[in-house]
Amino acid sequence: MLILNGKDVAKEVRSTLALRVAEFAKKVGRTPHLSVVIVGDDAASHIYVRNKKKACESVGMTSQIIAMPTKTTQQELNKQIAALNTDSSVDGILVQFPLPAHLSADEVLKLVAPDKDADGLTYASLGYFFAGKPFVKPCTPEGVMTILKHYGISVEGRRAVVVGRSNIVGKPMAHLLTEANATVTLCHSKTNDLSSVVREADLVVVAAGKARFLGRNDFKKDAIVIDVGMHHDGPNGKLCGDVRTEELEGWVQAVTPVPGGVGPMTIATLLQNTCLLAEKRAGL
Repeated sequence: MLILNGKDVAKEVRSTLALRVAEFAKKVGRTPHLSVVIVGDDAASHIYVRNKKKACESVGMTSQIIAMPTKTTQQELNKQIAALNTDSSVDGILVQFPLPAHLSADEVLKLVAPDKDADGLTYASLGYFFAGKPFVKPCTPEGVMTILKHYGISVEGRRAVVVGRSNIVGKPMAHLLTEANATVTLCHSKTNDLSSVVREADLVVVAAGKARFLGRNDFKKDAIVIDVGMHHDGPNGKLCGDVRTEELEGWVQAVTPVPGGVGPMTIATLLQNTCLLAEKRAGL
């Protein structure tokens, strides 16, 4: 069973990206910049944001964390986003979710300008993406495609199943696989006899949001399994995904581990997206 190590792929991506960033700085006189807005004191979110800032700096980009208090009003948050939209020094904007309960994610997804949307997940960005004219592609699905390409796994002509239909992973993942000429089935919580559908697939992307949801009996022999899940519900409280990976040895062809699979490539793609948005704004 081949382990599709996203950590190794991300390291290679960052190495290449550092050269692009240096070339951008030489031509433009500054480095690409990502501004991250975080509201409230959610500990996990603050860790994620710090990690994103460190990742930016590791490739020579600059990043700013704009920490706003829990009591921030919708009007104040909207005003901050509007200011970043018009700030010529900002190439990418990321608003960290989840927001405090009194704030509207819907408002945020309407406000961030698509030419600065580093996540590629606002309504405008997704509209351009599904129309085949993306500013950038959503980070996690594009990270999955990069992993497959790195390991020489072509999806053309394959039967693919995506489990999960969120705007963050499921729907854009199905779209990217379709663009790569796979025949795609998008499954969800209302799919009848999910296991039988999944067992027909050569490639399965599992983004169900349920810890250890699928196992050996849910996949056909020699399938390729991409596990997008991330949970703290594993044996002994360790990180685990949506798949019971320990059951798959000797059964599937390849699988992404958790941790160290899709996660590192999501962050690496965020950096790529920020650099790409900067290059487009600079006319490069």
